[in-house]
Amino acid sequence: MLSRTADNLYWLARYVERAEFIARTLEVAQRMASLPSSYGGSSNEWESALAATGCAAAFHKHYRDATERTVTEFLAFSPDNPFSIVNCLEIARSNARAVRTALTVEMWEAVNDIWLALKKLDRRRLDRDEVNRFLDKVKEASLLFDGSASRTMLRRDSYWFERLGHYIERADNTARILDVKYHLLLPEESHIGGALDYYQWTSVLRAVSALTSFHWVYRESVKPWLVADFLILNEQMPRSLASCYENITRYLDLLAQQYGRQGPAQRHARSVRSRLQNVRMEAIFSGGLHEFIAGFIADNHKLGAEVAEQYLV
Repeated sequence: MLSRTADNLYWLARYVERAEFIARTLEVAQRMASLPSSYGGSSNEWESALAATGCAAAFHKHYRDATERTVTEFLAFSPDNPFSIVNCLEIARSNARAVRTALTVEMWEAVNDIWLALKKLDRRRLDRDEVNRFLDKVKEASLLFDGSASRTMLRRDSYWFERLGHYIERADNTARILDVKYHLLLPEESHIGGALDYYQWTSVLRAVSALTSFHWVYRESVKPWLVADFLILNEQMPRSLASCYENITRYLDLLAQQYGRQGPAQRHARSVRSRLQNVRMEAIFSGGLHEFIAGFIADNHKLGAEVAEQYLV
């Protein structure tokens, strides 16, 4: 396969997954901002949304205050934000067009249909309900794309590169939303274990569609260390870091078999997965959850660079 084709497939998957993540992040911020003030929270949910998506610095170059209107505009629709939903879908559709013959009809339609819906959207007249309907469409398009890839693509290098991008992006997103909750979302004056803390951790689970499955696994109330265990170490959870790296190592190994050699990407992915398999939550919390997640994000970014150098250049 041409490296250009592999690059387009890889980034197509990453941008579709990123658009869904931003849509979920906006929904969570909206839900948290709607909590009664009696829960004791200060209104920093919109700053948290910016931090989770890595867009805080860029946002404050264009806006002074983080409000529902300004953050929604910047994260969903702004052309000045390279990672807005609009720009993610534009880039995804451009990549899909470039590799149209490598995609199935169903995959192309999932990306093209949401792009067409975006073009018809009158952004000047959007109220909260219309924004929510748009966010639902973005999530639905991502699910359709993901499901179509799993059900219709041949199991060969084109599929493996698409899945690789999907899981590297998903791992980054899960890690970021965990880190933001632990360090930013809960105000300093709030008591850990209080009502606000409970609803915020519940919102983290909702952001990754994991609230119901969390209760299936743990059968008790939401607790920070259990949520962290579920989203970091539990391979049953499709969005957990451990599950993402189980898939990443598998697809990198398949690519190695296809092309006849291992490389830095395979070795690095196995190292990260081994660390996730052998660490325990007690050690993570004693060493600092933020420090662990920051190290993981750096490792995940390094893997992306190694994949690019090994296959996509």
